[in-house]
Amino acid sequence: MPNTETVRRQRAIGGAMGVAVLGFALFYHFFPQLLHVQPSQNTPRSPMRGQPTTMGFDQRPQAAAPAMASEIDAGPPLVLAPASVIAARRREKNNDIQLPAQATPDSPELTAMLDRADRALTADRLVGKESAASLYMAVLKQKADSQRATAGMNEVRARLVAEIEQDIVLGDADAARDSLDALKSLPDSAADANPLQQRLAVLDKVRPLLGKAAEQLRDGHANQPRGDSALDTYRQVLQLDPDNAVALQGVIQVQHVVLDTALAAVAQNDFKAADAALAEAAVIEPESQALQDTRGRIEGMRRQSAAGVLAQARSALDAGNLELAQQLATQAQQISPDVAGIDDFNERLTNARLYASYKPGQVFADRFVDSTGQAPAMVVVPTGKFLMGSPDGERGHDPNEAPVHEVQVDKGFAVGRSAVTIGQFRDFVRASGYTPQSQSLQGGSVYDEASGGLRDDSAATWQDDYLGRPGQDRLPVINVSWNDAKAYADWLSQRTGKRYRLPSEAEFEYALRAGTTTRYWWGDGNPANKVENLTGANDRSASGRRWSNAFTGYKDGYWGPAPVMSFSPNPFGLYDMGGNVSEWVADCWHDNYIRAPRDTQAWVNPGCGRRVIRGGSWGSAPDMVRSAYRQGASADLRNARVGFRVVRELQ
Repeated sequence: MPNTETVRRQRAIGGAMGVAVLGFALFYHFFPQLLHVQPSQNTPRSPMRGQPTTMGFDQRPQAAAPAMASEIDAGPPLVLAPASVIAARRREKNNDIQLPAQATPDSPELTAMLDRADRALTADRLVGKESAASLYMAVLKQKADSQRATAGMNEVRARLVAEIEQDIVLGDADAARDSLDALKSLPDSAADANPLQQRLAVLDKVRPLLGKAAEQLRDGHANQPRGDSALDTYRQVLQLDPDNAVALQGVIQVQHVVLDTALAAVAQNDFKAADAALAEAAVIEPESQALQDTRGRIEGMRRQSAAGVLAQARSALDAGNLELAQQLATQAQQISPDVAGIDDFNERLTNARLYASYKPGQVFADRFVDSTGQAPAMVVVPTGKFLMGSPDGERGHDPNEAPVHEVQVDKGFAVGRSAVTIGQFRDFVRASGYTPQSQSLQGGSVYDEASGGLRDDSAATWQDDYLGRPGQDRLPVINVSWNDAKAYADWLSQRTGKRYRLPSEAEFEYALRAGTTTRYWWGDGNPANKVENLTGANDRSASGRRWSNAFTGYKDGYWGPAPVMSFSPNPFGLYDMGGNVSEWVADCWHDNYIRAPRDTQAWVNPGCGRRVIRGGSWGSAPDMVRSAYRQGASADLRNARVGFRVVRELQ
């Protein structure tokens, strides 16, 4: 038989290789992408977690013929403790064994021989020439009661038994048989040798079965077909040898293959097949940690997949495709019945069928789809109809506000809760790189305290307040042209995926009137409360100026634009519609309403250069604050009294 020192080195090398292979297998399984391998791309012939690799569990050099290779390559690497450690554990369990009393001390010659025997034992030279066994037996022949020699022989037997047990566990029948022959050659070894002989006989029976199971694993027959799979063969082994480590490990490997099948099914969104594979894996090893971990992973993937489908349903709902939204929501619930957010979605779907996902008066703000941030707050305006324009008898009536005509508002839309602010417009300029016309065309207008009116200023830009100083973020943006306003609305459409635009003239007047038919949205005369930032007779400029044409008895405390939403909303929940700043709308300028649309569509002529401005401002005379008042201006006008707000289409 081979020298025990050589065997020991071989086993040490084999154990290290086994640890390396096992470590690589774990790394490959959990981090395949770092090796440029995609788990979903495994072919039936590629190594998976449940399949044996080309390196067998016994890493020691073998002289077996190729036909025997499959018998040895029967599972993953097994790493066992050294024989000396196992022997020490056996001694701990049998520490009640008493050595016979020694009549006289060992002679110096015998002591020297015992020292040599101890060194051989330490070097793991158990049997053979000049081995621990031969030296201890030589001492016992001369002195049968030598306790050192008796203890040494017991240790030799214990280590040989441990090595044989290791060989049997590893499936190395040849090495086990050699070590067993050595054990039998030792005195008093029958009690240890007989059980090992029986186990070796069992190994001879199961070894071909282990090889068959390994081949079945390699051929992709882990648990199928029934009755002729690796799982069936491993179970056959366990019937013969219930403690067979390779078969026990093989069953675990088979379960891993089934669990990989479940994960692969989830990757294809086939959760029915994944559930079937999980059920099959539970039959193999119902309490395994791998099963519990995979269940958790699949449940997380199930929830994630359902959430993704539900997100698609929300997108379909936002796009107005209610039928597709319902189908996707049903699919999400089939994947995970309690998918988070399903109740809220069903409520939204109901609202969508009734009112394009919203309710009149609802306030919302769309988030940007490609970055952080959101659009201005919008208010849903109810559908209805109204009389647009002013009758001849209305004080301040202008012919361009005639004829009065009924406009049908049969399509829901949302209007900006307030005018666009300097801060909101600044976000647009920074993100888009757009150059507003106050910069490209150099200038706008500012209020001149000396003259009490507006004057052109080539240095004025959209970033300034009405005096030409740096403006606060909550002030409405001014000195923006119609072109600037449209560019902002187009940018919002791009960032949110929704349809933003400037309001049509009909939409603006409808939203301004908010269901009223009076001269102003608050009535026919001077406001009794602070309803808007208007030209109040009791307001004063910084130098004490007064308005020459103002609302009698009114004071709002501002000379120039106020921060948005500083006053009361109108009945539709919209702020500053009749004051603060006048606002651009989408329509081209027309001198009257003859042939004007009878719906809320913008009245546009291709290539027109003049656009419509609606609503009063901080510097407008009372007649210019009327709900019907309108004026036209060049699309590139920049003015300290003109800003804008946006509309968002709902359908």
